[in-house]
Amino acid sequence: MTGPESYHLWENRTTMKRRLPFAAIFVMCAVLLGIALYLQEEVGLEPCPMCILQRYAFTAIGLVALVAAIHGPQGVALKVYGGLLLLLGLAGGGVAVRQSYIQHFPPQTSSCGADLEFLVNSFPLSEALPRIFQGTGDCALVKWRLIGLSIAEWALVWFVIFIVFTAWVAFFRKPRRE
Repeated sequence: MTGPESYHLWENRTTMKRRLPFAAIFVMCAVLLGIALYLQEEVGLEPCPMCILQRYAFTAIGLVALVAAIHGPQGVALKVYGGLLLLLGLAGGGVAVRQSYIQHFPPQTSSCGADLEFLVNSFPLSEALPRIFQGTGDCALVKWRLIGLSIAEWALVWFVIFIVFTAWVAFFRKPRRE
């Protein structure tokens, strides 16, 4: 095939290569959120405030990745999407690190504390956030493990995977000429 048809085919292939990494991130976030909902609804594990913040981070990462997959960015747009995904991954990873720390070194008080909705609705954000990150008895409690890792530790693993993958795709991978 030569002429305009071959150019169009080549253009579609390179556009798909730009979109595929973001589509993969979106799908993985959807799977992770589906697992979280399964554990909540079918297994009966109620999420603590930190778990909910991690879900928000996965949701935000998934939505940004979906928009990027639809857009098929290159150049500066690729770096903007990459930067957004890195920031969201770092934020979610930070919450997961804090929760993992609390799980390994529980606070002296075993109070279950207030849920996320109560904290956000009852206090200004400047007061609610420190209370959320203090952790509660619920945040320190490990109710489920897979291969020795808690849900927060698995979330951290996935945030790190998204951070590394996004950094490679957006900032380090060299586009190949075909």
